[in-house]
Amino acid sequence: MGWRCGGLRWSADGGELVWRDGARERRSALVYGREVGFRAVGEQRCVGVRGQVCPLGARVGGRSTGGQCPDCARLDRSRSVAADTVADDPQPYTVYLAWFGPGMVKVGLTAEARGSARLLEQGALVFTRLGRGPLMAARRTEELLRTALGVPDRVPYAAKRAVRAALPAEESERAEEVRELYGRAVDLPGWPESLERADLEPVDHLDVFGLAGIPPVTGVIGELADGGRVAGRLLAAAGPDLHLDCGDSGVLVLDTRLLRGWELTASAGNTTDGETVTVTVPVRDVAGVGGTDHVVQDGLF
Repeated sequence: MGWRCGGLRWSADGGELVWRDGARERRSALVYGREVGFRAVGEQRCVGVRGQVCPLGARVGGRSTGGQCPDCARLDRSRSVAADTVADDPQPYTVYLAWFGPGMVKVGLTAEARGSARLLEQGALVFTRLGRGPLMAARRTEELLRTALGVPDRVPYAAKRAVRAALPAEESERAEEVRELYGRAVDLPGWPESLERADLEPVDHLDVFGLAGIPPVTGVIGELADGGRVAGRLLAAAGPDLHLDCGDSGVLVLDTRLLRGWELTASAGNTTDGETVTVTVPVRDVAGVGGTDHVVQDGLF
């Protein structure tokens, strides 16, 4: 078995595609403006659980965004804070507000040690911290905001993708909804005493994602299959999504969670005069604008 894709990983330094060969791992940094292309080989195989190889090397369906077989997925959830199966984690947690576009603000929490990585993974365009404290205090604060202010804890990926080409140009405008909700949130009674309040400090990720001035998305890659090819110029990346200019095939979003567990080889596709790029995998209409894609972010912290 050769190197298989482990998906996209974010850090303060930017996004990197992860590659694994058994216990070995390497990474390749995303570079906006660079031509990328690949061909899927063989079958999608389970990526295992948190760095541990799947003992069965189980096959996974081409539309899977989890990249795990049922057994590994159950084991993963059994150790997940998001699934409420871990309630005694002693590390401090941060409660935050995240903005993904006009009218799309959510509340969430992440381990403080992860910094802004969780927000980058979700594709948050702007966020601010609300406070820090023990896990259960952070949980209660999250629920307080959901109940009292009607702020959701999930935003569909389709909705996030639909607005990225029409964002406010000014950073202050992008932070406006976060500032307004922060003011309402800190005025609420009932905050846990063990949660330390945080000052309003909006963080903007537009430049990190490379989203300034990108064209609207015309389609979303739906799945991979053996021999399927994708090639184009990388325009931007946000959360798990790569925005690719694929020539005559349009501007497509590739959810890198679809890549997890695939062996990929370099392939430039078919080009004519540097303009036409053939994409030989299924492409669906852009969801969120009359579409039907309601997949939400995963729940890992």
